[in-house]
Amino acid sequence: MIYDIRHRTSYAYETPVNFARCSLRLQPRSGDGQQLVSHSVDIRPRPTERRWRRDFFGTHTESIVIETAHRSLRIDSRSRVSVFRTAPARDAHSGSWESVRDVAFESNSLGPASPVGYVFASPLVPVQPPVTSYASASFPKGYGILAGAVDLMHRIRNDFKYDPKATVVSTPLKEVFEKRHGVCQDFAHVMIAGLRGLGLPAAYVSGYLRTIPPPGKPRLQGADATHAWVSLWCGEEFGWIGFDPTNDVLVENDHIVLAMGRDFSDVSPVDGIIVGSRRQKLNVAVDVLPVG
Repeated sequence: MIYDIRHRTSYAYETPVNFARCSLRLQPRSGDGQQLVSHSVDIRPRPTERRWRRDFFGTHTESIVIETAHRSLRIDSRSRVSVFRTAPARDAHSGSWESVRDVAFESNSLGPASPVGYVFASPLVPVQPPVTSYASASFPKGYGILAGAVDLMHRIRNDFKYDPKATVVSTPLKEVFEKRHGVCQDFAHVMIAGLRGLGLPAAYVSGYLRTIPPPGKPRLQGADATHAWVSLWCGEEFGWIGFDPTNDVLVENDHIVLAMGRDFSDVSPVDGIIVGSRRQKLNVAVDVLPVG
């Protein structure tokens, strides 16, 4: 499947901003079942400085500096991506979760794809006993890693309610778990915390999800949004497998990966600092269009 993606981020400021420094993680990844065909980012006002690098996790990151006074900032990212990913069956046989845990801890590699980097707590995903206990119900002794992850994903989908008004980006994991309300970011963080509490390597993935309108209804431009899910290292045989607890599905060709890290703080599409504004209004619109 080939997708054209447009990701527009707009800021409106109450007073002029005299300086802005931002980090952009808007270029979809190549590898693991997808290939970047083209990518461009238009920024207005034009930055005085633009620099590119890959961070530790392999994410293409652009750093920009704007020194022109402005009351609005528009970042328009356009990409074409080919996705050819096949997930294992939900009931596929796999090694026990204990064996995967042990192999992950014994890993000698410290590279971005090494499972050991995703075993421990991270800034937004602390390991907490109640969450670990919740996850452990999906992983009885000797249970297959895939079967356990599918069961945990399914339980989160059933036990938690999607509610965009319940949380904000900074809502602590403990509060999300107690409320059982939130959005895709929250559900991914909960699943990752439970898996890591069991010693399993789990990463946070940001990206896009193709949405399909109801029968007979036109697709609305800008109706898509950035999405978040979990990537779990399932041993040498399967490697990293994506699990989407918001929708209770394994990740295949409807998901397009932007970035992978320990939690949202590693992969935020746009972040940074500004000087000179009191209040600001943010608007984000995403279009994911299949073209072939």
